[in-house]
Amino acid sequence: MNEQSTPAIRVAQWATGAVGQEAIRGVLDAPGLVLAGALVTSPDKDGVDVGELAGRAPVGVTATLDVERLLEGRPDVVVYAPRTPSLDDVCLLLARGVDVVTTAFAFHPERLPDDQREQLTRACRDGGTSFHASGLNPGGFSAAAPLALSGLVRRLERLTIVERADWSVYESTEITFEQMRFGRPPEEVTLDLAPSLAFTSDLFAQQVWLLGDSLRAALDEVVVEHEIAVAMEPVKVFDRVVEPGTVNGQRFRWVGRHAGEERVVIEAIWTLGGVDTDWPEHDHGWTVRIEGDPSVQAHLITLASFEHPREMADHVRAASVATAMHVVNAVPHVHGAAPGVLTAADLPLVSSLQGFGG
Repeated sequence: MNEQSTPAIRVAQWATGAVGQEAIRGVLDAPGLVLAGALVTSPDKDGVDVGELAGRAPVGVTATLDVERLLEGRPDVVVYAPRTPSLDDVCLLLARGVDVVTTAFAFHPERLPDDQREQLTRACRDGGTSFHASGLNPGGFSAAAPLALSGLVRRLERLTIVERADWSVYESTEITFEQMRFGRPPEEVTLDLAPSLAFTSDLFAQQVWLLGDSLRAALDEVVVEHEIAVAMEPVKVFDRVVEPGTVNGQRFRWVGRHAGEERVVIEAIWTLGGVDTDWPEHDHGWTVRIEGDPSVQAHLITLASFEHPREMADHVRAASVATAMHVVNAVPHVHGAAPGVLTAADLPLVSSLQGFGG
């Protein structure tokens, strides 16, 4: 079947925050996709043209607060990008015949608790639909990229992914201070006391399991190591201030072991400004390193441009663009797949749908 006779894939957006707006722009610009609707949670967005919500000209599609109205738009696929995901919402869509791609959770469903995994697979089976989760990290940089690099290697000994980021430049202060617990006393920044922090940590643990399962690492366990650093002086972050003695740095290591040996490791050092620690000095961005035969390393970073002067806000927004586009660009693969749960290891190469636009 030639491209001209292939029906466009109807895509709806669930949630229109920073990532959701970039996804809408991606759908509007991608050949073969058409915007079918958007679900919002804020009453002041209800009935607003979705193009305007994404900073574009009106497109004749309005946002809604109601799931049933969203489904009346007959979407083939929903890009699901809320800040707080709901498995029940995702399974409702899947069971109603709508494929789901998400940046929010369930990056390796095989390692979900049994009841959640069964609920997800049953919804795919009942609706004849597919589910896929990706993004930037977790997602493209911590799954698709290392899996692609492993194609250069005969035998792996160890796979390490390191992220270094200064969160003080990110305008999403609610995530920084509420979800990630920066600016709190040290005793409040633990996985046991902060469910939002534990949820975020589990997403990265799933990535370690995904890499281990996909690359035959035979992991026995994935353990989490978590350290914190406290501010020595006030740190201003947009409209917030991190006071001395409160947390301004967190270091995570999600370690996948086989017979006590570290085989797959994801490390993240996230700070607000400088920290007084003996933590490793990593380059900002993401570094993927494979020790093996041969050994391979790649450093990855997202910016608004490498060649043209841009504002810091544009460089920060680039991460949201990349997060959204890795699932938007996967839409044709997911929609064309057999029903079921799909990870980065299951999909063909995901490349830009718009490309150079020629």
